Amino acid sequence: MNVHNMMEDLVTAEVNALYEQVKKANSPWLTCDCKNCRLDTISYVLNRIPPKYVVSGRGVTHSNEIFADHQLIADISAVAMDGLRIISSTKRPFHTLPREECEVKKEENPSYNFPTFSGTVLDGSTFEPISGAKITLKLDGASVDMVDMTWANPTQTFQSTKGAFTFWAKPIPAAKAGESRKFEFELEIEVEGYEKSYHYFDVPIISDSTTKTELNTACSIKIRDIVLFKREVFDESEPTEGK
Repeated sequence: MNVHNMMEDLVTAEVNALYEQVKKANSPWLTCDCKNCRLDTISYVLNRIPPKYVVSGRGVTHSNEIFADHQLIADISAVAMDGLRIISSTKRPFHTLPREECEVKKEENPSYNFPTFSGTVLDGSTFEPISGAKITLKLDGASVDMVDMTWANPTQTFQSTKGAFTFWAKPIPAAKAGESRKFEFELEIEVEGYEKSYHYFDVPIISDSTTKTELNTACSIKIRDIVLFKREVFDESEPTEGK
């Protein structure tokens, strides 16, 4: 049995059509329409709409209904335009490289494979998400390498992602499969106008026989919310005690 999400076909068609329309209109905010940027926009949309699954060979009727739903297509176009603008305004250093250069390289060696780490940075007074936070993931005092160049370290929070951040650390070689090891990670968080903050967490890992190349959303660690407080600014014109 082959199960397929019909929304992938619809979203891919809509995103590509939208890119062509924006290119034809010579919109000044469209900075790139390479394959990587298009795939990132498609992923952005698919993560924000409900899937519609069909079984191959039986989904023709459902597909006709989906493609005839004008309201659904209009909603997808709106989300796609939002994603297109975000992708165009958030330059990733890898976006012009061939897609194969942006994929996890599989190795047939024992490895400690890490889950993804995700969290949110909040303001300590309002508990609103903070954008523009620089977060660095460290291990043994050094910045941790990511699985590939599409994952940044340090990373940054944006208004569109509501203060959220995610890391996927590169697998570390192991002597053999089945070994247990505890890794002690450190997060360094910096935001202009806020006190610098550090967060520590431990992750026990059992080594696998090979490196894992596919992201498993079920295998993720949610880090508790990181709350930052604004740096106090003293008025030098005011007298201090003892003077």
